[in-house]
Amino acid sequence: MAKSIQMEELTLGVCYYPEHWPEELWEDDFRRMREMNISVIRMAEFAWAMLEPEEGVFDFSFFTRVMDLAHQYGLKVILGTPTATPPAWLTHKYPEVLNAHQNGELIKHGMRRHYNYSSPKYRELCELIVRNMVSAYKDHPAVIGWQIDNEFNCEKNVFYAEADHAAFRMWLRQKYETLDNLNKAWGTVFWSQTYTAWEQLHLSQTESPNPHLALDEKRFISDNVISFAKLQADIIRELAPQHWVTTNGLFGHLDSHELTDELLDFFSYDSYPQFSTIFPGNDENSLKDRGWSMSLSNVRSISPNFCVMEQQSGPGGWVDRMEMGSPRPGQIRLWSYQSVLHGTDLLVYFRWRTATMGTEIYWHGINDYHNQPNRRVREVAQVGGEFEKIGALIAGTKYQAEVAIMQDYDNLWDGEMDKWHGPLQWQSKGSWYKQLQYRHIPADLLTLRSNTTLEDLSKYKVIVYPHAAIMTDETAELLTRYVEQGGKLFFGARTGYKNPTGQCYMRPFPGAVAELCGITVEDFTLIKGTIQPAELNWEGRVPSGTKAVAFNEVLNVQNPEAEVVAHYASEYYKGEPALTRRTVGKGEVWYYGAAYSEPVVDAILDELSISTPIADWLEVPAAVELGIRSSEDASYAFLLNYSDQSATLQVKRATKDLLTGATLENEVEMPAYGVMILEL
Repeated sequence: MAKSIQMEELTLGVCYYPEHWPEELWEDDFRRMREMNISVIRMAEFAWAMLEPEEGVFDFSFFTRVMDLAHQYGLKVILGTPTATPPAWLTHKYPEVLNAHQNGELIKHGMRRHYNYSSPKYRELCELIVRNMVSAYKDHPAVIGWQIDNEFNCEKNVFYAEADHAAFRMWLRQKYETLDNLNKAWGTVFWSQTYTAWEQLHLSQTESPNPHLALDEKRFISDNVISFAKLQADIIRELAPQHWVTTNGLFGHLDSHELTDELLDFFSYDSYPQFSTIFPGNDENSLKDRGWSMSLSNVRSISPNFCVMEQQSGPGGWVDRMEMGSPRPGQIRLWSYQSVLHGTDLLVYFRWRTATMGTEIYWHGINDYHNQPNRRVREVAQVGGEFEKIGALIAGTKYQAEVAIMQDYDNLWDGEMDKWHGPLQWQSKGSWYKQLQYRHIPADLLTLRSNTTLEDLSKYKVIVYPHAAIMTDETAELLTRYVEQGGKLFFGARTGYKNPTGQCYMRPFPGAVAELCGITVEDFTLIKGTIQPAELNWEGRVPSGTKAVAFNEVLNVQNPEAEVVAHYASEYYKGEPALTRRTVGKGEVWYYGAAYSEPVVDAILDELSISTPIADWLEVPAAVELGIRSSEDASYAFLLNYSDQSATLQVKRATKDLLTGATLENEVEMPAYGVMILEL
């Protein structure tokens, strides 16, 4: 059962760093926060040097004064444990706590995440600061919860300190028990890599390591982070059981689902949609900041209702990188409701005021350096007023979707290094999500796990599981039952040819799901360099732009129930099957021998009997995102206009906009970057 935040109303918060400001500013800050309907502050996650200025000497008086004043103004407090930024005295005295580059060179003090999770000394010192901090603040009436550390695996998600190599060896001994088992799992007979003593084992130390070692390395890093987080969560549970526990971020080499299941009350995320301006890619029809909805959908698979612990509230950038322009008028509000649509019930802006010193002096907050009124302050105040009006209606409602794009950690991690299936995942996931967005068909991201049940899958009419190279017979059996009970399941190229160690099966592709699909793979080619993608002939027609991108598999129909939907229309395999569909029980399974592109997804959606849930009462332009949050008693349609132009809506049935109270009907103009929440 997924763990959600429990809020009675939509709640607004802000990250606050009192250590950066003169004390005489605090009271005015808190007064203005309350005027803007901000009722929660997060702080202290980077303050270890203040809390323990020298080893074993603790001083908790500073934040006690801050919280005393915050409490007077009715503000609640989320405290962050400060273990993401150890103080200089610590890393200088105990260099074994430092992280290292792949070549073994230590990463010096001065950044974040320059420590390693494995060091016994670092764990000891972290336990000490957390235990003392929780003891000091556990009874303060302002405190409601704790954020463990900050953004696990942000900045660094690989670790090569001596302590990490030692911890990896211990993890491997627990997993494999014998070197013979490990050597078989890693295929070490190849290139004479056979290990004869545990001491010979290390984390990857080459640019092209044994791929089976590399996969286990990522699993180890995830388990190691979770064990590090557990040290802190256990202390909070012991000393402050009345407080909730969460952590923030969604970063690489960490199973955030397992982390949440084992340790947290709910998951939290940091949402910065304007990152889309830094990495625009080559996509002519990019979702841009709207693409952040896919990340929020991923968070929702962990906690259906969650906290955004950092919501972008201004232009971002460090001194030396991540330069972003200012959000246009309306975009901060738009992005705030993007988070709310996808399940956020507690929204915490980063940050109250822009820092005047340090690496993040260009990562702007709500207030500028001068602390005078600005348009960002007015925009956040508008959101605060709206939360006060609608918050009790929306909190606790759930995002509704009948389509899911499925993924799993093993294939994501294996695909980081594997150029024959990793890039396909991002191509297909992006194409499906984008076209579903433009057609106003809400979608979930669903993570397949060892405890996933048929009930988890059967809530969706359509599941897209595009390139599961690692596939077990147990997973195939679960997916078969999903199809039999009425689901429509979509696979893509490179499905089912690897086992959980990352070794290739000696069985026809697509391995464990070949029988389900009724096909095998006759021939295949990577599409790269001068190798061109084949065009597609779609049941006698060639829809514009429908090329089979990234990889081409020539399919061989083994079961007469498998119908060929599209053939290749060019290349040496012209006329051979490219896309098949087979009816199994009450459902259908589709197999596509390539990565999905937007035109191909559009052609498939034309074939499916699935449409936007608002088709009978509302027409919305493609630039506007649609999503629905519902409870047993009510449903609310969110409309978010990501365009810098107004959008025209056709309202076929009169409905009320919660934000303005206006009744909408017939033709309605929605402003640029506008937001509407309609009662259904």
